[in-house]
Amino acid sequence: MNRQIAIIELDADDQVDDGAAHAITGCTTIYAPAGQAGEYAPLATNPYRGCGHGCAYCYVPKVLRMPRAEFDAGAVDRPGYLQKLRNDAKRYKAAGNRGQVMLSFTSDPYHPGDTSATRSTLEVLRDHGLGFCTLSKGGTRALRDLDLFRPERDAYAATLTSLDDAFSLKWERGAALPADRIEALRRFHDAGIFTWVSLEPTIDVEASLAIVRATHEFVDLFKIGRVNYLPMTRTTDWQSYTHRMIEQCQRLGVATYIKQDLQAYLPEGYVNPLRVPQHH
Repeated sequence: MNRQIAIIELDADDQVDDGAAHAITGCTTIYAPAGQAGEYAPLATNPYRGCGHGCAYCYVPKVLRMPRAEFDAGAVDRPGYLQKLRNDAKRYKAAGNRGQVMLSFTSDPYHPGDTSATRSTLEVLRDHGLGFCTLSKGGTRALRDLDLFRPERDAYAATLTSLDDAFSLKWERGAALPADRIEALRRFHDAGIFTWVSLEPTIDVEASLAIVRATHEFVDLFKIGRVNYLPMTRTTDWQSYTHRMIEQCQRLGVATYIKQDLQAYLPEGYVNPLRVPQHH
């Protein structure tokens, strides 16, 4: 049985991590992401303000009303963050909520600067019974924290836009190069950790298809989206891309989630569960 079929056969009760991934009212440091961010995870937390990867397509400065130059200058710890996180985590523990918390939507947990707050965050989540997932372009910087990841609770994810270094340096000048991100995925996979890849933004269709072919043997799930707010948003044939990606992933036995922007192009009857367990 291939992985795509295995996910399709999960029933609705199995498609929520630990059955307790809802946000708790009054908690703001561990929160439920809104809008399309909610497609990635039911719970999230953000230790930092700013990033440093300098991705040309990043929408976060606009969302935060933060000057792009300030955002790209590097990540800084949010004031009082860890104590606020502990307070929220205690409430989640008291409620018996064992959901998986993702780091992070408005920065990168393994940005180029000091990421000691990331390790502290993972320790707090672990010590209060919560799972966690990190989504990063930091590559092997994440290996420092591999010892904290638990196969039965946690996940490691990477955003990939191309396999080509020149392409990456153009669009993501401060991020780890593609081979370094892929090495991190392989190392986490070899340690028994659930791995997934975000194919969003899709800047170049052929590049995203090539990423799946190159990484599917050590990636458990691909989350597939498009690019927004750039010229190729209007010029790309997204229907063709969606169908080609689905056909390729089914041929390879790869598990996928097609994000909202592409769901209008799903073949009739295609099963596309929003939530699957992101752990082993």
